[in-house]
Amino acid sequence: MKKVYRSTNNKMIGGVFGGLGEYFDIDPTLLRLVGLLLFFFTGFIPFLFFYLITILIIPSERDKDEKNDK
Repeated sequence: MKKVYRSTNNKMIGGVFGGLGEYFDIDPTLLRLVGLLLFFFTGFIPFLFFYLITILIIPSERDKDEKNDK
């Protein structure tokens, strides 16, 4: 089963869009542009809240690598 992870190589801030891009096989830059539009059209706070929550919920690729090493 394929899982979503925050990207450690393709990240700007938290790696959320990089991880989503890898998961859905979409260019992360396109997702970042959509995120930027949402940021401006939602009035900043809702999008920032959503982004911070996703950083806390979605595990990092580093966590996946540590599990595989054990």
